[in-house]
Amino acid sequence: MNVIKLGGSLLDDPLRRARALSLIVSRWNAGEDIVLVHGGGKHIDAALAKAGIAKKTYAGLRITDDATLQIVVSVLGGQVNKMLVAELSAMGVRAAGISGCDGGTLVAERHEAIDGVDLGNVGRVTGGSGLLVKAMLNYGVMPVVSTIALGPNGSLLNVNADAGAAAVAVALGASTLHFITDVPGLLDDDGHVVPHLDAKGVETMLGSPVVTGGMKPKLQAALGALQAGIGKISIGEEGGTTLVAA
Repeated sequence: MNVIKLGGSLLDDPLRRARALSLIVSRWNAGEDIVLVHGGGKHIDAALAKAGIAKKTYAGLRITDDATLQIVVSVLGGQVNKMLVAELSAMGVRAAGISGCDGGTLVAERHEAIDGVDLGNVGRVTGGSGLLVKAMLNYGVMPVVSTIALGPNGSLLNVNADAGAAAVAVALGASTLHFITDVPGLLDDDGHVVPHLDAKGVETMLGSPVVTGGMKPKLQAALGALQAGIGKISIGEEGGTTLVAA
């Protein structure tokens, strides 16, 4: 079982997206069970701008009021999800899109305020179920999962896509988790790709000033997945950085 997360500007670049999907399809056709998880931040930004809603973030998280949540759900669960399903279908793969809230695939609690800033409908992933995804795989359907989580009392919560992908991998007991993104991998002080790290090395990197921006939540999610039993995690389109527990 392999979980692959697509994110970054790769989702906005048709050529790079087609290349990534082609590699995924090749692995699927070779008999691998693959679950595709995706974000869509730039698509959300564009939809917010079109609707005249200001983008607001704090501590790397999108402040998600009720109006923003409607955009997030429609873009992730609709526009981006169905785009990927359609493109996979055109490549001959039977694919179907779900959101993390479907079947309790992703479950979250409301994120606490940070420095007194209320994040609104933002969730912290607490777990999930692999039941629906496994049922799809059993019938030869590739699951394409958007990272909208089920919150308390049937609410919907916007969760970090890297954390969502890691939670899906853990729920499925996946052997690998691959973050395909718009960076070549984890970079060191000199801007070179770090080829290999164990969990202790990941902790060290997280405590250093080298890791900033979107790489920080990605590494945090990866560390949690390693500690939960995922054997191998990779970051980058090709080669990149490989993370292992020890």
